[in-house]
Amino acid sequence: MDGKNSSESRTVLTDLVLPPDTNYHGTIFGGNVMAYIDKVASISAMRHARTMVVTASSDSLDFISPIRTGEAICVEGYVSYTRKTSMEIFVKVEAEDLLTGERRLTATSYLTFVALDSEGKPTVVPPVLPETDDEKWHYENAEERFQQRKKRRDQRLERQNKKAD
Repeated sequence: MDGKNSSESRTVLTDLVLPPDTNYHGTIFGGNVMAYIDKVASISAMRHARTMVVTASSDSLDFISPIRTGEAICVEGYVSYTRKTSMEIFVKVEAEDLLTGERRLTATSYLTFVALDSEGKPTVVPPVLPETDDEKWHYENAEERFQQRKKRRDQRLERQNKKAD
């Protein structure tokens, strides 16, 4: 199976943050940011695999700074790593002051998606080919993130199994 460049899955979403999107601090609800991240990551995964996908995990969502009413939220994601049937998607969120054009990083996240065939079973995805220095950095460090996810999942299962006994 031929690989695909990270740029082929790149997805960008921009929206204006309005008062109904915000909390009593005048900043966007974290849950709204999470929904944008999942949506962008889903599109990136589907662009890469060209099949249906499901979210398998969302980890390391780090909120760095708030996005205020009147600013734009800019969400960008791409496939950063693949395994046999899964894809890691890196997503960054920026705020943009629409009057000055100034942008600042507000959040980053990694999500894992699994590609599904027409029967809802996991299916093989093409390998990803990183191009830029950032894409290469995320790719080169992905195996360590995968091992951390696997360890967390195994620990949760072990703890759950002990509770069931």
